Amino acid sequence: MKITNYINGSFSPPLSGKWLNNYNPAEGKVYGQIPDSDHRDVDLAVAAAKKAFKAWALTSLENRQRVLQKISDLLIVHIDRLAEAESIDNGKPIALAKSVDIPRAASNFRFFANAITQFASESHESIGANAINYTLRQPLGVVGCISPWNLPLYLFTWKIAPALAAGNCVIAKPSEVTPMTAYLLGEICTAAGLPNGVLNIIHGTGQSTGQAIVAHPEIKAISFTGGTQTGAHIARVAAPLFKKLSLELGGKNPTIIFADADYEDMLHTTLRSSFSNQGQICLCGSRIFVAAAIYEKFKADFVAKTKALKVGHPALSTTDIGALVSAEHLEKVISYIERAPAEGATVLCGGHRVTVEDAPNGYYLAPTIIEVPSNSCSLNQEEIFGPVVTLMPFETEDEVLGYANDVRYGLSATLWTNNLKRTLRMSTQLEAGIVWVNTWMLRDLRTPFGGVKSSGVGREGGFEALRFFTETKNVCLKY
Repeated sequence: MKITNYINGSFSPPLSGKWLNNYNPAEGKVYGQIPDSDHRDVDLAVAAAKKAFKAWALTSLENRQRVLQKISDLLIVHIDRLAEAESIDNGKPIALAKSVDIPRAASNFRFFANAITQFASESHESIGANAINYTLRQPLGVVGCISPWNLPLYLFTWKIAPALAAGNCVIAKPSEVTPMTAYLLGEICTAAGLPNGVLNIIHGTGQSTGQAIVAHPEIKAISFTGGTQTGAHIARVAAPLFKKLSLELGGKNPTIIFADADYEDMLHTTLRSSFSNQGQICLCGSRIFVAAAIYEKFKADFVAKTKALKVGHPALSTTDIGALVSAEHLEKVISYIERAPAEGATVLCGGHRVTVEDAPNGYYLAPTIIEVPSNSCSLNQEEIFGPVVTLMPFETEDEVLGYANDVRYGLSATLWTNNLKRTLRMSTQLEAGIVWVNTWMLRDLRTPFGGVKSSGVGREGGFEALRFFTETKNVCLKY
């Protein structure tokens, strides 16, 4: 099938007449086509968004809330269709898409529909000057939202929902690798009564469509999730145009396990934090550091549990590990595994392609554990973004803190210990935007989310997202 752009409330083909193939990673074959859009399509979308902006910005909070809540409700109504589309597009198990991705996408709209009604302005009385200063938070205008392929609808809505709630009009680009649920979102927005032009969804490559969005002078802000190299390019392009930027970039997240952790809970959760979504989550713990006192026991148990994971077709309920998103990404992940011998590392399990019955051309890889001799090796320093984790022992708190922070990234960290003083010390010193203690991926939409160092700039989530998508104006009133 061919999907089309969603501009001004209607679906239309690319002005170039060019199309890109869309692959089903589980089958390893083309199953559709998407627009190969360029700056002309973006220009049309921006014109529609500018025309719609004034009315949308002036829409009452209650009416804006009602539309966003309706979108949330319709996402749940169509959860089966959306989960199937997400699985076919991305390769993730359909059960994961249905239990996590689509419900969280609906939660994004529901949360920000309510949050905007609680988003308060500040006021300051200047005693003696007979004046009151109050702050207005006003929508920026037309904003750009560019999302990645690993959690397609979830991260797409994570950006769009607060932008719309704050009164902006949006030019959104999903990944060209996983466009289907973004296309379906256009249908849902129309059914929910979102006014024409308020949300425009443009498909295409980063080099063409993404570049046109980032460079467009009428787009006031860019919210981007993706690779660090691409984020650096966006910053260079956007800087002379003085755009607001929110960049959620790569991660090489440590999982730190002390001997006093709740062992069974830690083991179960570490398996999940390592291989969920085929390891294709920016928050997965890809570097595992284990206290020497329990290292050998953990290694044996973790390898055994990893070997028991079922690699299979995403449509099967028995599947734990689905397909990687593309042939190119599979080759990239394998290239890292092949470095192990040269770096003195040992592959403890996995490391090989898997042929799935009735889908011999799919992009499957066995979940892989690699024991590394040093934190300085490329396996521990570079983002692999697949079902691959490394293991290293440590002796002291200071030693493992050095390992955890000795990397260019700083997105998240997971700490397993029942020592309260250690928790407080290390949580303060870990160079990461979020620290989980005795858990993983326990998210509260009210909290700020983002990274430090090469993991990004700015924060998303809660009022942080609404602050990003609004401009502050101080009004001084003398009485």
